[in-house]
Amino acid sequence: MISVDEYINNVALSAPCFVRGDALKVLSHLPENCIDCVVTSPPYYMKRQYLGGGIGLEKTYQEYIDNLLAIVKEVYRVLKPTGSFWLNIGDSYKNKQLLNIPYRVAIRMQDEQKWILRNTVIWDKMKGAMSQSKDSLGCEYEPMFHFVKKKRGYYYDSDAVRKKPRSAHVENGAVVSATGVSGVRYRRKIELSTELTEEQKANAYKALEEVLGRIKNGELSDFRMVIKGANQRVTNGDTTSLSGRAKELQEKGYYFLFYNPDGSMISDVWQIIPEDTQGRKLHFASFPEDLVKTPIILTCPPKGIVLDPFVGTGTTSYVATQLNRRSIGIDMAQEYLELAEHRCSEFGCLNSGGLEVI
Repeated sequence: MISVDEYINNVALSAPCFVRGDALKVLSHLPENCIDCVVTSPPYYMKRQYLGGGIGLEKTYQEYIDNLLAIVKEVYRVLKPTGSFWLNIGDSYKNKQLLNIPYRVAIRMQDEQKWILRNTVIWDKMKGAMSQSKDSLGCEYEPMFHFVKKKRGYYYDSDAVRKKPRSAHVENGAVVSATGVSGVRYRRKIELSTELTEEQKANAYKALEEVLGRIKNGELSDFRMVIKGANQRVTNGDTTSLSGRAKELQEKGYYFLFYNPDGSMISDVWQIIPEDTQGRKLHFASFPEDLVKTPIILTCPPKGIVLDPFVGTGTTSYVATQLNRRSIGIDMAQEYLELAEHRCSEFGCLNSGGLEVI
């Protein structure tokens, strides 16, 4: 058995570390700026009775949010400046009123705790429980918020999650982009533009040839060219005080949109079926593994530490270990942590982590 401090400071350890106790109390024992990434889904308000107790059954949703924010404040303290916090939380009804709990929490985190919200991911479950309501729609999605502590410089491996791009090629001697752009159409639009000066046309031709050269050399996989007077919609509007693209179009007569040769970024809608991969009998709201993988790959460096203060049956720790990251999981229920340890035991290294009680 080792302590949490020993686990954090011993980089040679690779096993998950599980801690039984109240999340707020356990987090208060952790040092500042020691965690690389937090991925968690706390108990939702008035949804289920969990073993071990904890938040979720408060008399009012305001009290629930206050209790959750107290824990989130400690998460902020222990998270490194380069770290990320991914929070999945579902909504609840009371007296026929949808409470908007996820967004109330997110807004208070921004306004009161200095969190910076980088994305709201929509988890499209692609299926849902049969709705028994006769006067409202069934819900098949939940939000997952990505928070950071500073605007720039947090760990973010975007190349690890890009969609595989199609390749550019040469066709009949002409360079053709991944989506079939050869430059012929853009040359014609430059020629026919009634709003470009002769100097702007010459510059546009030259710039287009340079871009096609970059496509041929593999520096780019695809591009789009917006040309003044060619009846194209300006990206982000045509107000020069608000849109840098509009200003560039006004001054140069054209601009380019470039596509990364490593592929485009994944979107903020994730289609993940909440399958029961564990055959669980004690815990009925576990993360699907695929919901945890992208946040860890994207925002936790290799060998970094992932924290889940509501670890339940250990999905976050299980996935972190698969991805060569260390992890700390906290929960109040001995039964859940025993399930978590059993799941992770297949990696054969739990004797260096283990279960601590705080």
